[in-house]
Amino acid sequence: MVDFDPLVPFGWTEAVAAQYLPLLDADCVPARIVRMDRGECDVMTPTGPARATCPRADSPVSGLCTGDWVSLDARSHVRAQLPRRTAITRSVASGRSEGQVLAANVDTVLICAPADGDVDLGRIERMLALVWESGAQPVVVLTKADTAEDLPLDEVRAVAPGASVLAVSATAGSGLDVLVAMLDGTVALLGPSGAGKSTLANALLAAEVFATDTVRATDKKGRHTTVHRELRPLPTGGTLIDTPGLRGVGLWDAAEGISRTFSDIEKLAADCRFADCAHDAEPGCAVRAAVESGEVPERRVRSYRKLGKENAWMEARSDKRLQAERNQVWRGIAKEQRRMYRERGSRR
Repeated sequence: MVDFDPLVPFGWTEAVAAQYLPLLDADCVPARIVRMDRGECDVMTPTGPARATCPRADSPVSGLCTGDWVSLDARSHVRAQLPRRTAITRSVASGRSEGQVLAANVDTVLICAPADGDVDLGRIERMLALVWESGAQPVVVLTKADTAEDLPLDEVRAVAPGASVLAVSATAGSGLDVLVAMLDGTVALLGPSGAGKSTLANALLAAEVFATDTVRATDKKGRHTTVHRELRPLPTGGTLIDTPGLRGVGLWDAAEGISRTFSDIEKLAADCRFADCAHDAEPGCAVRAAVESGEVPERRVRSYRKLGKENAWMEARSDKRLQAERNQVWRGIAKEQRRMYRERGSRR
């Protein structure tokens, strides 16, 4: 009989067992990916940690990432990826019409923004759209609160409807008790380099697990000290995934995430005179009226329109790529049919 207790600190619950055990082959056990490398990954299994071999990139099982649950055979080969509950997905950095999964099966995402400089509200909105779309619950964390001259909590709360916002200092220990009370299940940290993610992760883990470094004093930009996404059990229960700093966060199929991030604007838009109002200069625009009255900042409307256009552009690129792939398949079929007809004709 398989003992699943070693998997419990890594997120194994009765609900997970009920979902995944019926999907396993008789000779396989469930395992969770702790860290990915090229062609191999570190996993936690019912018998403890192991090194597993991943399928080839061109196999049906591809795109594995930290946080995935997989089916593992007796030779420590990953046989299948088990269904994801959530997935944090961005467009690839190259701008190609492809999505990159940053972390899987995440319940809570801590969007880290350093408070020791100007807080970038537009970046926070972008990250919120990414997280809402994933199915996880976002929490905006203003880090390095002990060095901030002013904490713009009200401004951040205004751009994060439905999400909790708080300020913490991992080095001073302030705000951590409130943050820990908000953590649920698997927690992922997202944010730019220099946001203090690894320092915060170490504080939550109560151990110096991840390397940290200082930021440049000139522009407050950090150095990449975390180079892998790695999953660790939290001493308070649940698991934590630290991620490398994100320079760019391209949206990928994030219409629902944008809608939730800008729910205040979409609620106003329902009262616009025209259903296809662009909230620019149309008569009877409820959003423009809210801007003019000071209810909604102009910056937020620009951000809403920008992210919406970017997402629509990416969706169009993705549709074209899929159509091109379909066309290529049909060209191959037609070519094969022509070859068969020629061969039949030559035999007559």
